[in-house]
Amino acid sequence: MPRFHITKSTAIIIAQLVILSLLTASLCIKSREAASNNALLTSQAADSSTEAGELAAEKDYIRWVDFTVPASILEKTFRLDINSCMDEVHLDWIQLLAYLGAKYGGDFSRFKQADLDGLVERLVEGELMEDITKDMKYYNYYHEAYTAVLGGMVGYFEAETENGWESKYGLKAFSPIAKSFPYSDYDDFGASRSYGFKRQHLGHDMMGQVGTPIIAVESGYVEALGWNQYGGWRIGIRSFDKKRYYYYAHLRKNYPYQSNLEVGSVVTAGDVIGYLGRTGYSTTENTNNIDTPHLHFGLQLIFDESQKEGNNEIWIDCYQLVQFLHMNQSQVVKVEGTKEWTRVYGQKEPASN
Repeated sequence: MPRFHITKSTAIIIAQLVILSLLTASLCIKSREAASNNALLTSQAADSSTEAGELAAEKDYIRWVDFTVPASILEKTFRLDINSCMDEVHLDWIQLLAYLGAKYGGDFSRFKQADLDGLVERLVEGELMEDITKDMKYYNYYHEAYTAVLGGMVGYFEAETENGWESKYGLKAFSPIAKSFPYSDYDDFGASRSYGFKRQHLGHDMMGQVGTPIIAVESGYVEALGWNQYGGWRIGIRSFDKKRYYYYAHLRKNYPYQSNLEVGSVVTAGDVIGYLGRTGYSTTENTNNIDTPHLHFGLQLIFDESQKEGNNEIWIDCYQLVQFLHMNQSQVVKVEGTKEWTRVYGQKEPASN
């Protein structure tokens, strides 16, 4: 067998080729590992994105509320609340209403005074509401829903009187119409409307005289101010907790608002914010196209910001609520030399003290 002789230079070349092959193989392995890791990360990111999307789609918040509590029951529970505010057991009116709502499935035509009396007796004797309602499937729903409607209306506040400022606990929300100004109303929520397109009336109309001072029901900030072809001159006020959006529409031609208001202004419950009129139903600004002067008063509930505008809006029938608020009307006085009125007695939220 012939013998091969490898020179020193050839051996060096062969060694270099072997090393090069090993490096190339190593780089290929690393490249494949990187590609695999990138694919895994991409897959994980996609999974995370999908999970986030699913969580957003399944976000848990209330999507509809039928508020059917009569004014008489609102007043009963309100009186129990304020009369017990200094007692060992404070009867929270929203908890009382939520219990009744859960018991009746929201149908207050089934109300019995004995049910309310029995609940109050159990609470005063020391039972806790969470124990009483632990087997009521929908108590938490009604409590959250009714808190969204009524949450800013009863509590502590500073009230101006003839003798100065006093700390009070009670009803700090007001009727939308100023004291001593006549108006008429009826429950017209859901009635048909046809201007622009066929739709339901998602508010409460209060018929009165042009120029009647319109009152901020609750403290908050001005979120909308200006012309809308349906509502005419209108104001939208958002509560500080952002759960309620108060809508006041068809305000007076030429002088619809209090002069100091603009988007972002903070208003206090009881302030004069505008004046009743009959503007609206026109794409032309400052047009009177409403036959009967009235305030359109609406109350929108917002559990998630996606509900503020669009198909998911929640507007409630606030007729009974307005009847209840009639007990607290803001006293106003004419500002001489102007077209404006202003409140006689001020009010302050605790946070502003």
